[in-house]
This record gives sequence, structure tokens and C-alpha cells, in this order.
Amino acid sequence: MAARVLIVDDDPVQRRLLENMVRKFGYDPTLAAGGAQAMELVAAQRFDCIVLDLVMPDLDGLGVLARLREAQVMTPVIVQTAHGGIDNVVSAMRAGALDFVVKPVGAERLQVSLRNALDKSALEDELNRIKRSQAGTLTFKDIVTRSPKMLTVLRSAEKAAASAIPVLIEGESGVGKELVARAIHGESERRAKPFVAVNCGAIPDNLVESILFGHEKGAFTGATERHVGKFVEAHGGTLFLDEIGELPAAAQVKLLRAIQQGEVEPVGARRSVKVDVRLISATNRNLIEEVRGGRFREDLFYRLHVFPILVPPLRERAEDIPDLVRHFLARIAAEEGKRIRAVSADAMALLCRHRWPGNVRQLENAVFRAVVLAEGDSIGPSEFPQVAAQVDAGQPPPRPAVAPPVAASAPTLLEVPPLIDLAPGTEPPRPTVSAGMLDLLNAHGDVRTMDEIEAEVIRFAIAHYRGQMSEIARRLRIGRSTLYRKLDQYGLADRPAADRKVPAEAG
Repeated sequence: MAARVLIVDDDPVQRRLLENMVRKFGYDPTLAAGGAQAMELVAAQRFDCIVLDLVMPDLDGLGVLARLREAQVMTPVIVQTAHGGIDNVVSAMRAGALDFVVKPVGAERLQVSLRNALDKSALEDELNRIKRSQAGTLTFKDIVTRSPKMLTVLRSAEKAAASAIPVLIEGESGVGKELVARAIHGESERRAKPFVAVNCGAIPDNLVESILFGHEKGAFTGATERHVGKFVEAHGGTLFLDEIGELPAAAQVKLLRAIQQGEVEPVGARRSVKVDVRLISATNRNLIEEVRGGRFREDLFYRLHVFPILVPPLRERAEDIPDLVRHFLARIAAEEGKRIRAVSADAMALLCRHRWPGNVRQLENAVFRAVVLAEGDSIGPSEFPQVAAQVDAGQPPPRPAVAPPVAASAPTLLEVPPLIDLAPGTEPPRPTVSAGMLDLLNAHGDVRTMDEIEAEVIRFAIAHYRGQMSEIARRLRIGRSTLYRKLDQYGLADRPAADRKVPAEAG
């Protein structure tokens, strides 16, 4: 999705001029005819930047800035002023505006202001997110997503945060399970207490009990001093057990007792220690299959599987890729000391076409490598050679590690052609078994709505035909005006620069 820009101006001609320029720059504009309407829009949705007129009849620009500050909305604001309004500009900058432009603003001046504002916003968001993560105060607003699937996950997580119910977060490796766990802790009543994360798969089997439950001095060879253990460290707060399916059988028994009794017994200790922890666990395995195979205790499974949350893989929420790329780019470029301002449209299209078997973690690493390789102030497809090779090879996506149970006889997938380049006038290939797959069931095992399926088909067509809207409309057998209307309806209105004009055509 393109960055969202709110344009606030009471002059309809000026609004349209700004809308055309903002859309030409590749951003997604939203219009407000006054300050009051702007505040309603800000309360209902998130914007990446606001272009604000200072002189308006109902609620002027300074009034909007004051209300934004009261509501603690940190969206960067670019104010507009006519000639001779310098005093108002000074007041606006003191009130929190980031930049100003003079009416009538030129396209180049506005583009520079928007780019600087968006770069600053992305970097500040990423730095603040890191600080809140380290302080244990991360919230659901800090999770970068616009995907309906992911928003459903966050709504469930918000309900879990309101209680002390045990949560099991399921999903493939790299989807952001720990991020969701930290947000649950940051939104809970325990936010001021410790958040202790333990990767159960990284602990040697002979040290699991010692690390989790602690040990006394001299309890075993090498125990030269007393260790309290992770449960005691997390007392009053949240204990996050990542890769819980990796725990050995002996540790599973002691973990079950700790959950049931609310106490742990350190290795070599004579008495138990009372603990008060909120337990959140995560796994990339199918724990039901692990229980059936005798590798995971059934009684422990039901203790952990009280409030399950399934985080979808990145390939099922491709609309999040542009925002994630921008956030990673802002942080990594600052860390590496490089002035890289943007990712080109071709590179972003390439990233959106990839299936990302390593999910968000793989995407972050790809951006890191691209920043290191980049020699200019932007990143193009050449900085993603490995991604381009995999996309061109048309490799089939890996099977999910965690999937909702479905009836064996029910058809659940529709195969579609892989994303490849087509020569003009060439028909796309027929579906094959190695093609990508369109899920017809949601994470709960129910059939997805027609709107969800149609939105995914349109998103696929945009990537498949490289954003050529006339070709997309022809292949889908709908008018271009209908196609643009559906883009707006499904929140996909990141229109290619090469195809902006909409013909007067019946849908």
C-alpha cells in the first residue's frame, strides 16, 4: 500500500490540484473540506502525513494542530499558507508543524516536503517502536500492518491482553510471534513488570530445568553460584516461551506443575518458590500432531492451548510488504549511516511478488542486504538479486508449518499461475501443480467471503501483469472504471504511475 496523505483545504480547486500531485507522486490521497472533517478522519484511520491549509472557516489550521497535539497524534504536518502569512507559519511551526509550503505550491517543492516528512515519520516510528519494545511497553499500534487477516489477529490479541489467560501463539518461523507477545504484555496490566523471553529450542536439554526454574549453588557440576531461573525473573510480569514444542519430556512435566501450582522447584532446592507469571507460549509446529506422535504431553497442551492465536504468514498478507519495507529501510539506513530515501516501484513490485518462505524476518534481512549494496539514494531491483532469481524461477511456496484442521475430502485450494513476465499478446500458462495457491478457507476453517477472494485475485493480477491496468481490466473482463472502484473498495488503490487516467467507461 502507498503512504496515505490527508489533504485538508476548504478550496475545492486547491484540494483537487493537491490530490492530483500527491497521486502522481505515488501516494494515496484522502480529502477533507475543513478542520472538523479532518479530525474525524484522523480519529477513524491512520495517515502517514497531513497537508494542512492554515486559513479555513470552521476550524483553522492552528486549531487542527492544537487538537492533534491534545490527542497525541504524531503524524507529520505540512502547512500551506498564502503570501504574507509568515506570522501564521511561525505559529504553526511552534505548534508542531514539520514544514510549510506557499500557495500555489509547485510539484517539485511539495514532493520534497512529502518525502522528507515521510522519511522522518518512518524513522521516528521505528526508533520509538524499538524503545517501547525494550521497555516492555510495545502496543498493538506499533505492529505495522494493514492486512485484514492480521487486524483480525490483533483484535483477538487485544482481548487476550485484557486478562491473564494463557496464550499460545502459532505460526511459521519469522512471522512475528514474539512481537505479538510483547504487544499483549504492553497492553496488559503487567506492562510495568518484566517481560522475559526464552527460546526453548536454543537451550541444551541438560540445562532446560536450570534455566527455567533455577538452581542452588553446588546443585550440579559447574553450579558455582545460585541462579533464580526465568520463572522467578518474570515474577509479576510475563514469561514468553518461544518454540515451546522443543521442550524435552522431563521439562514438560515440571512446566505443567509450575503452571498448575503457581510454584517452581529449583534444581537442588529443598522447597518450592511461589511465582506469579502470565504465560505466553509460541510454536511453529503443529502441537496437535506432536501430541498424537507422543512428543508433547497432552495435559500440558491443554494447559497452554487456552487462547490460541494463529499469525498468518507474510505471503497471505502481501499488502503489508510496502509498509514493512519502508520501516525497515528507515531504521537500517540510519544504523548504516546511508542516505537512502526510497525503494523504486520496480523493486517494490518484485518484493510483493515473492512468496517469502522466511516471512518478515527474511524480508528484513533482504532490505538489510539491499541497503549495504546500494550506491545511490534509492534501492532498485538490482539490490535484490536473490529475490529476483527465486521469483523468476517460479518456485512453489513451502507448505505452512501450522494449518487449521480441515476435512480431508473438502477441496480447499484453487491453483493459479505463477508470477512471471509475459510477452505482449502472449497468453498466460495454464495452472500447474507448481503454481501459487489461493486459500479458499480462512484461519478458522470457514470459507472466505467473495470480497476477500476477489481482492486477492485483483492483487494477484496487478503483480502478474506488472500494474498494466488496461491489461488487468481486459483479463478480468471488467471496465477500468470498475477496476479502480474495486481498488478503492478493497484498499488496494496504489495505482501505477504509468496508468493514472481513468476513461469514461462503463463498468
